[in-house]
Amino acid sequence: MASPAAARALLRDLALRPRLLAARSQAAHFTPRRWLNLQEYQSKKLMADNGVKVQRFFVVDTANEALEAAKKLSKLTLPVECVAPISEPLPFSTGSAFPPVTLLCCGLYSVTDPVGTVNCKDAKEIVLKAQILAGGRGKGVFSSGLKGGVHLTKDPKVVGQLAKQMIGYNLTTKQTPKEGVKVNKLMVAEALNISRETYFAILMDRSCNGPVLVGSPQGGMDIEEVAASSPELIFKEQIDIMEGIKDSQAQRMAENLGFLGPLKNQAADEIKKLYHLFLKIDATQVEVNPFGETPEGQVVCFDAKINFDDNAEFRQKDIFAMDDGSENEPIENEAAKYDLKYIGLDGNIACFVNGAGLAMATCDIIFLNGGKPANFLDLGGGVQEAQVYQAFKLLTADPKVEAILVNIFGGIVNCAIIANGITKACRELELKVPLVVRLEGTNVHEAQRILGSSGLPITSAVDLEDAAKKAVASVAKK
Repeated sequence: MASPAAARALLRDLALRPRLLAARSQAAHFTPRRWLNLQEYQSKKLMADNGVKVQRFFVVDTANEALEAAKKLSKLTLPVECVAPISEPLPFSTGSAFPPVTLLCCGLYSVTDPVGTVNCKDAKEIVLKAQILAGGRGKGVFSSGLKGGVHLTKDPKVVGQLAKQMIGYNLTTKQTPKEGVKVNKLMVAEALNISRETYFAILMDRSCNGPVLVGSPQGGMDIEEVAASSPELIFKEQIDIMEGIKDSQAQRMAENLGFLGPLKNQAADEIKKLYHLFLKIDATQVEVNPFGETPEGQVVCFDAKINFDDNAEFRQKDIFAMDDGSENEPIENEAAKYDLKYIGLDGNIACFVNGAGLAMATCDIIFLNGGKPANFLDLGGGVQEAQVYQAFKLLTADPKVEAILVNIFGGIVNCAIIANGITKACRELELKVPLVVRLEGTNVHEAQRILGSSGLPITSAVDLEDAAKKAVASVAKK
């Protein structure tokens, strides 16, 4: 069992959620997505392809396709090739008749032959879910006037009618911009009854130098609220990344989540599959909420969120290719072309930094000194002069920006490269807003010499506090 402090710390690290940064910087709104996050249907397909139990589903982008998907779920017989002894509850892979998921023989299907057909039990109820990268979909509102981005129905015809009011319209939730996000795809899925909901996640925990399993018997709700009100209900298992997950650890977590009898073994098996998926795809987080059980006695992953390590893109090309960028701000997509990471805010002081932690600290200190950050743009570690130039080009294209604060700590980054990039950008772009620069670390003296001898109107700062005060003051003078 995790201590109250440990539980809160673990759950704080589960995701860099929008409200965390908003609470720190007090900025009104920012792009809710920075690193690769997959749509719900993409996460579920990854899970299903790796033997994890999920609901049957289709992904559609027209109302007619939604109606046909609902009909198929209501009466489904598909060709399959059995890839395991049919006496065992193991995966069956479908043909093209049922894209894009892998059906699981988990008591929902009857098999006639090792290579033949699967006659699925009719879906008693169907759930229709808008596919956008924002929370609060169920309470959202469409620009068509339809309320709710998640709908349940027992009538397949209703699915088609609802889809007409969802596809092509903007859905506004508590996590989207005011104008909402356009819905291009829907997930049409079998709605399973849930007799009990739990919470389960795997994440990389720096304090443990490796993966940690985190679980709670209270699922289907905001887990951070559970950690705050009932920390004794948060359980964790530290995994030795060299040894991998042990059967005893999976069994213990399943027991702590409240699974009993045969369900305990099922849950432990799903936990092990999720851990192997976590390693295979270079995830930094796999969060399943709810991780539930059905009245029929099945353990199913009903909803999932997966985050990935951007540094593993070179060996996870298929996964990163799933990111179409359609929900990104155009400036964010432009920044990505140059390996820059951009997050937009509502203020007027642009932040040009290296590292997410330094970025948040810079936003904080600007706010504490009476200013408002317009964004932060993260250079990362292996920066070159050309990237610095493109970064300035992006920042100056934002009409809200009235000043730029450069805050670089040169560990991997060479400050002289930054300085050369700054002077080039200032000259070629004819920078017209105040520029405050604070550099520290590798080759900083050479960098200061480059800036000082440039003849450009660049204001130097001795530390972050000094830089923030000067940036805020430069805007106040206008």
